[in-house]
Amino acid sequence: MTIKSDKWIRRMAAQGMIEPFEPGQVKEVNGKRIVSYGTSSYGYDIRCSNEFKVFTNINATIVDPKRFDEKSFVDICADECIIPPNSFALARTIEFFRIPRSVLTICLGKSTYARCGIIVNVTPLEPEWEGHVTLEFSNTTPLPARIYANEGVAQVIFIESDEVCETSYRDRGGKYQGQKGVTLPRI
Repeated sequence: MTIKSDKWIRRMAAQGMIEPFEPGQVKEVNGKRIVSYGTSSYGYDIRCSNEFKVFTNINATIVDPKRFDEKSFVDICADECIIPPNSFALARTIEFFRIPRSVLTICLGKSTYARCGIIVNVTPLEPEWEGHVTLEFSNTTPLPARIYANEGVAQVIFIESDEVCETSYRDRGGKYQGQKGVTLPRI
């Protein structure tokens, strides 16, 4: 197994692995500093779209992955999202991914958010999975926390195996295959 470099990421992006794709590292837009996104040395910094689902306990429901109540969220479409203290929000990437059969990705939150007590959680992108990535932002602080749309939120690291997997996510008919938008838990 090998972790793939910026050169490999650019080559694979040209084949449609990441759309839209930024070949460099963007740190400023219209003269304003932003949380960076785009190709890094050994990964790709993904962006958050402006579609958010903020968790609310207004219905006093139980969080159950087998019976998830969609009314537990408030939908927000904005350039910024405020996450209540000790709560979380779901969002999606701007980028649409098509993961090659020999590749697995690991996604880690960016340090700018981590240093503010905001944890970005993403599960691995498996071989032959495709779609927008659903992001989970946990506000671990006792104060409201702000996240920004159209800016970097996490880094995807690509790991290529020495051999192609026997059964890919697509082969298994994975329930999140081809997801678009913010996708809630499915059984």
